[in-house]
Amino acid sequence: RSCMASLPDLVILDIRLPDIDGFEVAYRLRNNRRTKDVPIIFLTEKRARSDRLQGLELGADDYITKPFDIEELVARVGAVLRRSKAMRDLSPLTALPGNFRIAEELQRRVSSGRPMAVVHGDLDNFKAFNDHYGFMRGDNVIKFTANTLVQAAVDTDDPSCFVGHVGGDDFIAVMHPDVAETFCKTVIDRFDDGILDFYDPQDALRGFVEVIDRRGERHAFPIVSISLGVATNLRRTFNSEWEASAVASEMKEHAKHEAGSCYKVDRRTR
Repeated sequence: RSCMASLPDLVILDIRLPDIDGFEVAYRLRNNRRTKDVPIIFLTEKRARSDRLQGLELGADDYITKPFDIEELVARVGAVLRRSKAMRDLSPLTALPGNFRIAEELQRRVSSGRPMAVVHGDLDNFKAFNDHYGFMRGDNVIKFTANTLVQAAVDTDDPSCFVGHVGGDDFIAVMHPDVAETFCKTVIDRFDDGILDFYDPQDALRGFVEVIDRRGERHAFPIVSISLGVATNLRRTFNSEWEASAVASEMKEHAKHEAGSCYKVDRRTR
């Protein structure tokens, strides 16, 4: 009940509890919508392999037997909390870092003062695609976009290239300015080469889908494309991660005015 009232950061369970079996507590925690993602560590004197397996199969993040070393316990609790924190900020759809990690990465790079490029990616005509084919096929397009961005990042000469998922059809990538335009061209080539696979053959052949609005009127929407906006600190200084992100977003909006997949680079000095 206390877990329901105030969500804990972590639960340490013994199997032998006064009023209830620890395995039952773990089962209830894992099958409750509110507590299903709370990390669980079993700390118990029961050493049998069957008990260890049961605990882990119920969803425990670690299983420690008594007697235990206090320093090891502290270290393992810290490791579980770090993993839990990292998992909470991953997009459940793409498994890419989410907004917190994106902001953290941008702040770190802005503070370093080293050359950086921020790329904001966004899909065009995606809502019409979703409306026409449904959200499940739309989710597959989002996953495809994420994989395209990640593979393009891997192919750059920048091992520190970072890709995050803001949410929906918005993505952020951070890299060295020298590879930014090559990255964008690679993304566009691969995206345009693969996006038609998500369309029905007749829609792919004619190059659009039809969506009926609330008034019952039909509207034709072109094939989904990707727009990329690039901001760098080569000619200007970013004072915050928000400023870097805002400039990349502004350039992305300029790219969206072009038909088809496109990227625009900010070359202003201020």
